[in-house]
Amino acid sequence: MKNIYLVTALAFCTLQSISAQKQEACKPANLQCDHLVNPLGIDHANPRLSWMLNDTRQGARQTAYQLLVSTDSLKVNDEKGDIWNSGKKESDEILVTYPEKNLRPFTKYYWKVNVWDKDGVKVSSDINSFETGMMGMQNWQGAWIGDNRDINYKPAPYFRKTFNTQKKIKSARAYIAVAGLYELYINGEKIGNHRLDPLYTRFDRRNFYVTYDVTRQLQKGKNAIGVLLGNGWYNHQSKAVWDFDRAPWRNRPAFCMDLRITYEDGSVEVIPSERDWKTSSGALIFNSIYTAEHYDVRLEQKDWSTADFDDSKWNGVGYRGAPSQNVVSQQVQPIRIVETIPANTWKKINDSTYIFDFARNMSGVTRIKVSGEEGTVVKLKHGERLYDNGRVNTSNIDVYHRPVDDSDPFQTDILILSGKGEDEFMARFNYKGFRYVEVTSSKPIELQQNSLTAYFVHSDVPQKGEISTSNPLVNRLWWATNNAYLSNLMGYPTDCPQREKNGWTGDGHFAIETALYNYDGITVYEKWLADHRDEQQPNGVLPDIIPTGGWGYGTDNGLDWTSTIAIIPWNIYLFYGDSKLLSDCYENIKRYVNYVDRTSPNGLTSWGRGDWVPVKSHSSKELTSSVYFYVDTKILANAAKLFNKQEDYEHYQALAEKIKNAINAKYLNRETGIYASGVQTELSVPLMWGVVPEDMKTKVARNLAKKVEEAGFHLDVGVLGAKAILNALSENGEAETAYKVAAQDTYPSWGCWIANGATTLLENWDLNATRDISDNHMMFGEIGGWFYKGLGGIFPDPQQPGFKHIILRPNFPSDLKQFEARHHSPYGEIISKWERKKKSVVYVVTIPANSSATLYLPDHVKGERMIELEAGQHQFEWKLF
Repeated sequence: MKNIYLVTALAFCTLQSISAQKQEACKPANLQCDHLVNPLGIDHANPRLSWMLNDTRQGARQTAYQLLVSTDSLKVNDEKGDIWNSGKKESDEILVTYPEKNLRPFTKYYWKVNVWDKDGVKVSSDINSFETGMMGMQNWQGAWIGDNRDINYKPAPYFRKTFNTQKKIKSARAYIAVAGLYELYINGEKIGNHRLDPLYTRFDRRNFYVTYDVTRQLQKGKNAIGVLLGNGWYNHQSKAVWDFDRAPWRNRPAFCMDLRITYEDGSVEVIPSERDWKTSSGALIFNSIYTAEHYDVRLEQKDWSTADFDDSKWNGVGYRGAPSQNVVSQQVQPIRIVETIPANTWKKINDSTYIFDFARNMSGVTRIKVSGEEGTVVKLKHGERLYDNGRVNTSNIDVYHRPVDDSDPFQTDILILSGKGEDEFMARFNYKGFRYVEVTSSKPIELQQNSLTAYFVHSDVPQKGEISTSNPLVNRLWWATNNAYLSNLMGYPTDCPQREKNGWTGDGHFAIETALYNYDGITVYEKWLADHRDEQQPNGVLPDIIPTGGWGYGTDNGLDWTSTIAIIPWNIYLFYGDSKLLSDCYENIKRYVNYVDRTSPNGLTSWGRGDWVPVKSHSSKELTSSVYFYVDTKILANAAKLFNKQEDYEHYQALAEKIKNAINAKYLNRETGIYASGVQTELSVPLMWGVVPEDMKTKVARNLAKKVEEAGFHLDVGVLGAKAILNALSENGEAETAYKVAAQDTYPSWGCWIANGATTLLENWDLNATRDISDNHMMFGEIGGWFYKGLGGIFPDPQQPGFKHIILRPNFPSDLKQFEARHHSPYGEIISKWERKKKSVVYVVTIPANSSATLYLPDHVKGERMIELEAGQHQFEWKLF
């Protein structure tokens, strides 16, 4: 029996505003340049400048703005923008592209924004900055250098260079581009806290450099620079089915560096990478991004990156060809150690075997502190499961590794002890997916619970969303979804952090809304879509793992996976109101859609992988792939309209209608309201993606709800159905059913994983499956975004994106007492929360300054109603009967 909500007589057509007792004045805040705060090394000639308003007053908005840019912070403070002054613009825009072409390389620019609030009062932001970098290949002075070893030489190369400074230093910047991975040192100090830099790209088409402020690390007199290089994805020495070792770019790691010093007298000196550097091997005797690292403490060269180190036994370096002629700034939220996790429990099996349990699955590394006899070999085996005897079991993840011998065990670091007291080791150029670590040694060692520490490592994207409910299972599921998402964000979204580390395209777009409701990931996705553009074939085809060394251009790399090229730029536009990525990818989307159109002239295609890892039912691949063909074409038409490409708009709008009509003509039984054979995926995918005719939506949704009810409110879907089913139900009048599925705790369901102790999402619904059994996977991750949509009802408006205007469609399922969703949009925090009180529901919503919303009352309210809301806080109460 459905609950029916009526607006109470007292609250009917009434808004109750909840205002803070003390009104805060308007203040521009959260100033960003290209979605980063005070970035170094900007390469764009026209960076994007953005801000938001901190203004809690009812109806708060911006009526005008003025941007000021100067190389002198005092001038900006005095309202002078000698580099650029936008003048007063009567506009509520909060994201503006710098229009001039006058930015110079290696220059720090200060900027602020003045805004005029709803009353026409002018207020100013604090002063922020951005600093340009190379802004072109022509400005590099360093050479690409290497250690003259071949690709199969295992020890990592160390490099060093000494130089003198005699004048007073004003500032110093290190610009370093690497083919491979690196750690940079100056005078013995590691520079920065990034890990796994630079990020993985198609190395023969695009390389990153990273900029550091190293002013503090330099000293008057003699200085030393040290660089340690790792293989990363550039020189993949481990063998696996993905052919990483056969990548066309593969080579021994190399780097190019400029240390640019500006003195107080205005002069500039550049210390470049050149043939006067020296190189040597050291303690890092093997490193693989895929498997592990091996470290022989006996080979450490103490203080190797300090000025007084004796490098007389080190060797000369050699020139190397640049891996590509496209070296650009890495303007992406970096990978970092984000959380330190002590061992939850530990067990000593014997004096050479210990098991550590960190009580949660994660991506990252471990640090061990251990003493023992010289030459003792210590192995740290990382896994997600235990055998019945308590030992670490890697059989669920060690399935695609193809070692040539036993010298490169999977996810197993190897440490050789010095015998000189306590040794310490943590992998530098590797990460793993694990919960448990088994430490074994060739000779007895003594470990304690604190001898091993884990570190959660991932792209350090700021959190933007939070879910809190009265159902502990839902709260835990949201948390586990985020753990899985972060574990699979390493400068690009991956499928799993252990057996593959691949950028599977499908996994990336299935989880894109979960990603953007919860985290500020725009810089990562801008980077990854540039990888897409690098990988796209001239005919429009994309591989289904990106980046790739060549694997993935098979027969199934079709629409249900590689629609990332359209779906992700469109979602970035919706969530940020920033059309740059959509514009950058426009021609790529067009080539992609045109390819499918040429090969599927009737509007139907079966190109794709289908509903991967289903529970039991199987869906029509032609139906689901054709729906994604429609989605991509519709996005292309919308983008054409946005960019005033009228001819394209008309063409692709017509094509989208042709595809939609072809799908419905073949697969929809209008009499029964059933698509194809009527399994959950075949009903939910057309519903979610807007293929179902308007007059048939209610009937199709009811059929889907019946299917779910017949299954005991359990899932019978794979990845495509998991993306669609909750949305298809909750957005078509069946929210009660959707919630029962989302909160289900028995097999098959998301909650079943949580009820059985999972701390991340899994790859298979079946806990006893024998294949596809990673315990940290993101392909079923849509549920983390659905909480914001299906329960909180928070949607961006395509007509006013970036949450400039918010669509609110909350649902109040009877089995849930309380719910709250918070999302930090570009305009500020949106809060949608509600609580059931006996026979009524109280709903409270916060709309950020300079934004507005339309609230659509739930279907259960008698008479469909909508209410327009201005910025501020509002409360409603609806009565139940």
